[in-house]
Amino acid sequence: MKTTSIREAYHNVRKYSEQICEPLETEDYVPQPVPFVSPPKWHLAHSTWFFETFILKAFISDYKVFNEDFSFLFNSYYNNIGNRTLRTDRGNVTRPTIRNVYAYRQYVDQCMLDFIDNLTDETAISLIELGLHHEQQHQELLVTDIKYILGHNPLFPVYKEGRNLVGDQNQDFGFLTIPEGVYEIGFEGEDFCFDNELGRHKVYLNQFEISKSLVTNADYIAFMESGGYQDFNLWLDEGWSWVNENKMQAPMYWYNIEGEWHYFTLSGLQRVNPDAILSHINFFEASAFAQWKNMRLPTEFEWETASAQLNWGLRWEWTNSAYLPYPGFSKAAGAVGEYNGKFMVNQMVLRGASVATSPMHSRKTYRNFFHAHERWQYTGIRLVK
Repeated sequence: MKTTSIREAYHNVRKYSEQICEPLETEDYVPQPVPFVSPPKWHLAHSTWFFETFILKAFISDYKVFNEDFSFLFNSYYNNIGNRTLRTDRGNVTRPTIRNVYAYRQYVDQCMLDFIDNLTDETAISLIELGLHHEQQHQELLVTDIKYILGHNPLFPVYKEGRNLVGDQNQDFGFLTIPEGVYEIGFEGEDFCFDNELGRHKVYLNQFEISKSLVTNADYIAFMESGGYQDFNLWLDEGWSWVNENKMQAPMYWYNIEGEWHYFTLSGLQRVNPDAILSHINFFEASAFAQWKNMRLPTEFEWETASAQLNWGLRWEWTNSAYLPYPGFSKAAGAVGEYNGKFMVNQMVLRGASVATSPMHSRKTYRNFFHAHERWQYTGIRLVK
């Protein structure tokens, strides 16, 4: 990347994070209702800490950190960097204030832009690019965490009028047939990708048919009304335990009000649109629905092979593939190596992107991953037969 394009990309990405937060009130920046949700203030500070820690401190010998305590407060999971506050305590950090966090962003941004103006080190360029993609990941988390915070407020407050995000409908229908054969999987090219996409390799696939459309709310209501949440035969054993332990009856954010389904959206509580694409379901629910339809979820290799002929990007689509390394995968040395590799256990792969994904942050080889019970992201279902 040229210095001018790096500077422009840095400016655009950093400003977009702040644009996401513009509708928030001061009080909205702090809550952490559950451990897997981080306060918006923490996201803004952590993404800034990344640039300060991995670039400014590493490449500028006389760099003066904004606040010595911030590394402890805003490190996420990088053991190589040092001690950090517990993830469950992020909502307890009422100080520094959000005003101070924005001052931190401004301080680091100015230092970064000065650094970029005189940038020649290829290692630094690669780390800046990684930092920008890292912040884009946190932008999506900002959207979904803000929804969780507001969606668990008893008043269901509006984040932004007209920002429903769950109203999209399918444009393509029917099934696409992919013939059996050997296909190549994984990233190729000179553009950016994460290390978990590397290791392009061949896989053999049997012939399969994959749906051109995603499961809709009406489809899922039919599953619910047929007793889908009560029939243990449809569920994986861990999924059935999850249903019973949590008394689950519907997707996240759905409420049955006087016999009619409503859901919380970023535009407030609204009636469920039956024609819209289903969202906020976990792997257990996706698997049970597929079983009910006498179909299955695609593997991530089937999904990637078919992706060029599919309309994707509205929901993160659950696959039936465990999150594992590709052939030849190796973690980078130091803290950067903690980015993906150490999470390759007990998680399932999702492919595509979602309505919350930042612009220019999606590609067909992108491997998202979450635990099977998690559903606060904009997740959906594509079936295979």
